[in-house]
Amino acid sequence: MEIKTVFGIIASVIGSGCFVPYIRDIYKKKTRPHIYTWLIWTILQVTGVVAMFNSGAGIGILALATGSILCAYVCILSLKFGTKNITTFDTACLIGALISIAVYIFLKQPLLSIILISAIDFVGFLPTLRKAYIEPYSETLIMFAVFAVSGTFTMLALHDYSLTTILYPLTLIGINIIATVVIWWRRKQQNPPSQEEELEKSH
Repeated sequence: MEIKTVFGIIASVIGSGCFVPYIRDIYKKKTRPHIYTWLIWTILQVTGVVAMFNSGAGIGILALATGSILCAYVCILSLKFGTKNITTFDTACLIGALISIAVYIFLKQPLLSIILISAIDFVGFLPTLRKAYIEPYSETLIMFAVFAVSGTFTMLALHDYSLTTILYPLTLIGINIIATVVIWWRRKQQNPPSQEEELEKSH
């Protein structure tokens, strides 16, 4: 088995595994996913997988392909268990992302497409970052940290290295590192919410 294949499998296993505590916390109502972010991530990850595959990423797309399915599942769960803390800013991010996705369909340049996808993905992350800053205990810290590790193995699994194949994975690694740091830092500044507060937020 080639080393690239090994890295691809490791990235996929780690990436899939880190969804387990996140989904568990959703069902326990400890984590409230932001539907706008997960909807945007689902659409973009599918688009990114196709664009990277067509640019020679090879087995490096395995973790992203698996992740796109799990993102879609979290997006569905967010309809029932997601946060109600949705602002005008969040709506603007979703509208901007959807407009950009429509523009992407008409682009023919792979590199420009990946740049657009990476930018939209970061915009889609902003509502969750804002929520994590305000409510750090409403997100699962370990998931974002492990995603950063999975992203590193994804980079190692790529068959061809070019800006087209590395930009999107690097963006995802950066997003997860930022989320990990923000959640950890803000938890240091806040006490965990009481059971009464958790019940109030879940209604």
